[in-house]
Amino acid sequence: MDPEIPVLPLVDLGVIREVEIEEKRVRVALTPTFSGCPALEVMQRELQEKLLALGAQEVEVELVLSPPWSSDDISEAGREKLREFGLAPPVRHDGTIEVALEAPVACPRCGSLDTRRVSAFGTTLCREVFVCQECGEGFEGGKGV
Repeated sequence: MDPEIPVLPLVDLGVIREVEIEEKRVRVALTPTFSGCPALEVMQRELQEKLLALGAQEVEVELVLSPPWSSDDISEAGREKLREFGLAPPVRHDGTIEVALEAPVACPRCGSLDTRRVSAFGTTLCREVFVCQECGEGFEGGKGV
């Protein structure tokens, strides 16, 4: 699971790029959401511990930086889990930065697009803070990159 969003599996986050299993050896290709991700070491360690507990004798977690992770890599199931958790998932942008930065963010509580960003910095580096003009609730959203 993502250490910062405990309801979101790493596969749904889109950071697991590849898994190779050869007898009792497992290799996982992991791409961080950004190069300074403070949760990276936790993800690596927890992947190793979980796979060893499941019976692997040797685990390698390889960092893959290219192609870089994009918020478009979050699965539809992952996007729904983010909404249920109270976080607005980033808008799909297909690599168009203007869309990622300027598209309206839907309130995860009522679905309204009438929202306003109040801070570019949330509780983690990859979140922003919004307020919904429709229901009045404040919420965090993932930064789209």
